[in-house]
Amino acid sequence: MNSVIQEITDRIAERSAASRTAYLARIRRDGEAARAKGPARAHLGCANLAHGFAAASDEDKLILRGAGSAAKPGVAIVTSYNDMLSAHQPYETYPPELKAAVRRAGGVAQVAGGVPAMCDGITQGRAGMELSLYSRDVIAMAAAIALSHDMFDSSLLLGVCDKIVPGLFIGALHFGHLPAIFVPAGPMTSGLPNKVKARTRQLFAEGKVGRAELLDAEAKSYHSPGTCTFYGTANSNQALMEVMGLHLPGSTFVNPHTELRHALTEAAGRRAVEITAHGPEYTPIGELVDEKSIVNACVALLATGGSTNHTLHLVAMAAAAGIVLTWDDLACLSRVVPSLTKIYPNGQADVNHFRDAGGMQVLIGDLLDEGLLHGDVLTVAGPGLDRYREAPSLVDGELVWEPVTGGSKDRDVLRPVAEPFSADGGIHMVEGNLGRAVSKVSAVKAEHLVIEAPAKVFDDQLDLLRAFEAGELDGQDFVAVIRYQGPSANGMPELHKLTPPMAVLLDRGQRVAIVTDGRMSGASGKVPAAIHLSPEAADGGPIAIVREGDVIRLDSAAGTLELLVPAEELARRTPEGRPLSDAEWVGTGRELFATFRRMAGHAEQGAGIFGVSGAESPHHGPGLGFPAEAGASHLESGAPVGTRAAGLGR
Repeated sequence: MNSVIQEITDRIAERSAASRTAYLARIRRDGEAARAKGPARAHLGCANLAHGFAAASDEDKLILRGAGSAAKPGVAIVTSYNDMLSAHQPYETYPPELKAAVRRAGGVAQVAGGVPAMCDGITQGRAGMELSLYSRDVIAMAAAIALSHDMFDSSLLLGVCDKIVPGLFIGALHFGHLPAIFVPAGPMTSGLPNKVKARTRQLFAEGKVGRAELLDAEAKSYHSPGTCTFYGTANSNQALMEVMGLHLPGSTFVNPHTELRHALTEAAGRRAVEITAHGPEYTPIGELVDEKSIVNACVALLATGGSTNHTLHLVAMAAAAGIVLTWDDLACLSRVVPSLTKIYPNGQADVNHFRDAGGMQVLIGDLLDEGLLHGDVLTVAGPGLDRYREAPSLVDGELVWEPVTGGSKDRDVLRPVAEPFSADGGIHMVEGNLGRAVSKVSAVKAEHLVIEAPAKVFDDQLDLLRAFEAGELDGQDFVAVIRYQGPSANGMPELHKLTPPMAVLLDRGQRVAIVTDGRMSGASGKVPAAIHLSPEAADGGPIAIVREGDVIRLDSAAGTLELLVPAEELARRTPEGRPLSDAEWVGTGRELFATFRRMAGHAEQGAGIFGVSGAESPHHGPGLGFPAEAGASHLESGAPVGTRAAGLGR
């Protein structure tokens, strides 16, 4: 095992010892009860149970009301199906497929509930995007409601995109004694090349093509059921679920509506029965997700140049298992984990090309061989990550797994550890007198990693877009400061619509960068940026005192972010601007989420409303359960900006 990987894993375990121990004690108690008592529903009262099977088919009713030795495991299906999201549309047919597979395996499955699934691609730059990050915690709560009926012995979780997988993951871990399998839907087939799509977006931003041409390009890119094929948060989610052992091996990037995809879906249903507490392979998700599997997820994220959104999500996901993961851990891992893939926006290939080059099997195998992944982990396929070197196929109609040998088939897309695209993981932490932020450097040219330029300050992304359209940003170097975009201000929306105009300026030879307490999404590309800046402006972070024309130095290579203004001058300043009040933050349902704004933790804590499982305490303030002093949100609480507890979890 790589000594640095092991050291970081040990450090996480030591830091998390108290909360992890408390979490495991809770789920083991529930697991022991499950093993002793048989299928969960068998111990419901008659009226309770009758409600639980009233709408079932006659065949399933016989199974669901069976008692004693006749009782069979119950499997919950929690689905994020809707037919607006291309990635989730294939889930329409999954419940009947899974029910049949579970029945053949000796269990009974029911759709226990649905969770919301919004599309960040649709809501980019719109008010709905301000609910996107909050939806992760709503999904976690919805999953918990689905599993709260005490009818189930394991779960099948149907989710792909952005906040949906992290939300399902968090919800499932609060029922940590239950096994859980994530069931992917797969990416759409390759459409318009990503390079052509990106170029069309820039031409539109420059006014050189019209809406019709842009819409045609977008429609040729996003053209059918399945996940969008670039390597954003959705496909990063899928890669992480596989390397954590929560997908069946090799199931991640199989296209929808293929024979292999159907076979893998049926296999997931069968496996959900086999790993319940009532068989010899009991694999509860709360035991499967441990410090080693969390580190494996971080390594896979870095090695593949995955979404910066996971610097938030992984912290929150780990916390649900009683594990305290920090940005410092990610930064240290990034120094020893090399970049092994070139998938858009870090290259021109898409996830189908990555799969065809060897995909997750070659990646996982090489990382295991080089001691960069923990192999001694639990997975839904059985003990040990070596199983994930194997790829599925159909042989005479039967699903089989066979080891993948021979390494990458396309070294322009996937390389071995011995010949990486770069020596580090492409996600750097930067810090200085403006706070701490995340910088994704894997798609940024080396000559753009350092910039020192005057600030242009915006409190709304639309103001920057208007300035670009008016030509006010032409012919000058600058650092765009977009503030009041953090979780406590407006839900921390992705600011991906800023990428095309900023890329235009970069291509014109201007030196430009972005500094923001918002997000830039997994699709952010070649523009240098320091994102997720913490503390955020709404909590009195130093970004709130930046003035137009102040010189900012961002050095993503060295990991520094400095406002080059004398300290005595900064000490005299007071914050400028402000977040919208609750009365102003209305429309598109935003008013329903005012409580989330008050409770949201800092970006370093995962930007959520939950704390670390096993560390629950009535004495914690915002970011419940993390090491923090009690504090109230600034929002309409009577407290001045800047008084909210820092609570950065260090």
